[in-house]
Amino acid sequence: MTVQSQIYAGAFADPVFEAQSVFRTLMDCFARPGTIGRLASAASPPSPLGRASGAVALTLCDHDTPVWLSPALSKSAVPQWIAFHTGAGMAEAKDEARFGFVETGGTVPGFDQFALGTQEYPDRSTTLVIEVEALKGGQPLVARGPGIKNEIVVAPKGLPDVFLDFWTANRAIFPRGVDLILTARDAVLCLPRTTRLAIEE
Repeated sequence: MTVQSQIYAGAFADPVFEAQSVFRTLMDCFARPGTIGRLASAASPPSPLGRASGAVALTLCDHDTPVWLSPALSKSAVPQWIAFHTGAGMAEAKDEARFGFVETGGTVPGFDQFALGTQEYPDRSTTLVIEVEALKGGQPLVARGPGIKNEIVVAPKGLPDVFLDFWTANRAIFPRGVDLILTARDAVLCLPRTTRLAIEE
């Protein structure tokens, strides 16, 4: 497949219906942090962006949402694919992005490098979409907070060793901070900044 055909192909067959389906799944997962949601609609973006991450981009990005991409993604056909299908422009600086994307195995920057919002407008922050090897099978973490009855154990596989440090620092500046969407294949797991994480004892 040529670069040009990669850019034009791989979006939703029924954009309105499929974007609505993905949006509902994401909102449900944000309302119930730690639950794994399956996307009935997945995209086929250029490599190395994954299917679920591509579906998130098609659903949430538009001309008003600057996007930051990891170095590997920015050197691929992904920037043109996102721009063509969503109208979103690329942000060179992390703290100018409304959404940030990291592919499987890519280096995850410190969350404090992104837009964290302000005390008055905490929603003016970056949502990070991080693709991992799997949403199960990794280091078990106990999640607590709004939307979680008592506690839930999450165990994404493929997060960096410093992830919990990043997240603890992110929680410390609440109501500011980033929100996370973890993706793997056709599934998502959402962690809003309200969620507390700790290593399972």
